[in-house]
Amino acid sequence: MSTPDHGIGWVEPQRILIVRLGALGDIIHALPAVGALRRRFPHAEIGWVVEERWAELLCAPVYPRSGPRSPQRPLVDRLHFVNTKRWRQSWSSPETWHEIAVAISDLSGPAYQVAVDFQGSIRSALIARLSRADNIYGFAQPRESIASMFYSHPVFSDRPHVVDQNMALAEALAHERLTPAPVEFPSDSAAERKCENRLQELALTGFVLLNPGAGWGAKQWPAERYAEVARELTHDNLTPLINFGPQEEALANAVKAASAGAATPISCSLAELTAFARRAQLFIAGDTGPLHLAAALKVPVVAIFGPTDPVRNGPYGTRSIVLRSPSSHTSHSHRAEPDPGLLEITPGQVLNAARELLGSKRG
Repeated sequence: MSTPDHGIGWVEPQRILIVRLGALGDIIHALPAVGALRRRFPHAEIGWVVEERWAELLCAPVYPRSGPRSPQRPLVDRLHFVNTKRWRQSWSSPETWHEIAVAISDLSGPAYQVAVDFQGSIRSALIARLSRADNIYGFAQPRESIASMFYSHPVFSDRPHVVDQNMALAEALAHERLTPAPVEFPSDSAAERKCENRLQELALTGFVLLNPGAGWGAKQWPAERYAEVARELTHDNLTPLINFGPQEEALANAVKAASAGAATPISCSLAELTAFARRAQLFIAGDTGPLHLAAALKVPVVAIFGPTDPVRNGPYGTRSIVLRSPSSHTSHSHRAEPDPGLLEITPGQVLNAARELLGSKRG
């Protein structure tokens, strides 16, 4: 194997800061690239700045946020928390400015040499700059164009999927081609026990997870159609469970009611959802963070897409069937009404896809 040409003056970094604040699916899409950097620079100290509500994707609860890596925090040496949503809501509060000052001090303390902004927003680029890293890597065409002004190393990528785009950013730092690393989530024995206890209570062996929620209405397949799929899957000796997040309880109950009780809602933490998803035979959802969590766990998924493009952010690295109507047009406009193309996808199509992945012989 030839030696990579790192260029004159290139020094292997010893302290690397990852900036990917949220959300669930976006963090998961960054994990293969960050894992590849971990393998490329095994002795480097890697920190990650993240919104506190997503911390369980990187570190088990009630576990130190910095120190030697372990199964409870397998990827990074240090976590830095921000809460930009709350800060925006109380911008003039002295408490907010105190929290911001503490966060900036925490970021600059480790003296990171390199910051890598996988988010491409103005706030993430500014946070990368506030770390005082001399070298900041980011996309040359970021989601918010002004963000590129903060980058000392803008990186171009024409790769279609966001995971591969993130890999291009990691490769720019590594100065060589990298392979996406398998995603390793924190080990959380408490979440595993809670999951096992719940499954025993429900007397379940085989089950399918349905996730009817979505980031905005245009991506949300109707509740009654999820209910129809749930009812039919009971004929395959599978119990449908409905995952729901904050503010989604009414939606989950609507699916349960329309399924005549065939589907059971469950509400859980991120760590608990990881435990449930790992045990599921199949995951059915739209373009949502939980879908990408299941895909990262190598669970087969049926993905119901509408306005977002599965070529860019479809399920990655697992057996999957993506359903999308040709009449759907790519848009990230947060419309409340369902995408018309999404409504063309029928419960029968979803069931056929589910049974194909499950290997069922039912018609």
